[in-house]
Formats: sequence, structure tokens, C-alpha cells
Amino acid sequence: MSNKPFIYQAPFPMGKDNTEYYLLTSDYVSVADFDGETILKVEPEALTLLAQQAFHDASFMLRPAHQKQVAAILHDPEASENDKYVALQFLRNSEIAAKGVLPTCQDTGTAIIVGKKGQRVWTGGGDEEALSKGVYNTYIEDNLRYSQNAALGHVQRGQTPALTCLRKSTCTR
Repeated sequence: MSNKPFIYQAPFPMGKDNTEYYLLTSDYVSVADFDGETILKVEPEALTLLAQQAFHDASFMLRPAHQKQVAAILHDPEASENDKYVALQFLRNSEIAAKGVLPTCQDTGTAIIVGKKGQRVWTGGGDEEALSKGVYNTYIEDNLRYSQNAALGHVQRGQTPALTCLRKSTCTR
């Protein structure tokens, strides 16, 4: 039996974030003062739009840093011809997907949303519904295949809803 001491660590410790972000919209959000504190007010439409765009981007786009790593295989002297062929096909597939018609992967899977909301972020409730609506919009409008179906009856099937886990957290800067 091991006698290692227990040390708690957050499931995914955060490192330096090099992600390139872009402004989706400045609509549906505002700031207000409450009891001497500044709060962020977020309307349900913002959550819907955010989820819709996030699932679109996840289905059709890959991060530039990831693309650069794949492209580096083409010039790697240790890469086999097969490695280079697969990398090239992957990059070609990514180019096609980026046009927004066919997703990067045919199997678009189950939508899973995990989020934290600080005490100074007010949404008015209904967050799960607003986020699920964004996921629904993406599947309906963006040619995504329902890959995990729920049996609604003997012959009827429907896409499984988004799994949404939200929790309150203390936001730090």
C-alpha cells in the first residue's frame, strides 16, 4: 500500500494562455453598480450566441498553433512519407472545413459545456437553456450530423441535449 500524502490539485491547472481570441459581439452585455461593486450583466441571448459560435468554431476551425504543429511535420526530417501524407491530408481537410460547409470531423459528438460564473456575473437565470439553444442552433444551421441519438419512441430519434455543468466560482484577475 502506498503511503504518499494526499495533495489536492485542480483537475486542469491553468498554464499560460496563448489562445488568440476575438470579439464576438458587444451586444447583450453591460456593466452596472450594485452595493458599491461593479457587476457584469449578461442577457440570455449572449449565452446563446456564445454557445452557437463556440460549437461552430470547434466543429469547423482549428487553432493556428495546432495547424502550425501539423504543418511542421511536412518539414520534419524524422517524419516518414506516411506521416507527411497524413499531415498534408489533415491540413487540406482543415482548409475545407474552415469554409464552414463540412465540419472537420464527420462525427460531431455530444455537446458538453462546462463553465464557471463569478459572483459579479449576473445572468438572471436560465443559463442552461440559453446555452443549449445555441448548441441546437449550431446543429440545425451548420450541417452537423446528429451522432448521438436518444430513443424517443420505437422509431423516433432525437439528438441528445447538451450536457451543461455550471458552477459558481470566485473570479480572479
